[in-house]
Amino acid sequence: MRILLVVDAANVVGSVPDGWWRDRRGANERLRDALVPYGERGVAGCPGPVETVLVVEGAARGVESVPGVRVEAAPGSGDDRIVELAAEAAAAGRGCVVATADRELRRRVSAYGASCVGPSAVRQRPGDDPSERGDGTPEAGDGT
Repeated sequence: MRILLVVDAANVVGSVPDGWWRDRRGANERLRDALVPYGERGVAGCPGPVETVLVVEGAARGVESVPGVRVEAAPGSGDDRIVELAAEAAAAGRGCVVATADRELRRRVSAYGASCVGPSAVRQRPGDDPSERGDGTPEAGDGT
């Protein structure tokens, strides 16, 4: 069973001041597309293959899934949906990694055994080797 990689879209998109606020949906679609390679290669501290889930909320609802990335539109809080996914993974005996810099969310998912990586772990350029990012410990600026 593949490890579940859950990406906090609002947090990861907001981690880079690239004008995302002018087109929230477009920014989330670009993130979704950039996540496709992670399904096979994994992220720091979690080699692939993984099942990638992008959790969107608010104006990003309506972003469609693509092969390699399942998009979950949170009916309410994106953080609450991410916690639900971590709990479901734990109940199934499945590993879970959450990409976020949100300290409170990290605390909540850790209660279900999920590990966490910062936004930079899923904002690498395609082709970068995730093993070169170290052991998966949070980097400066990742909210820890």
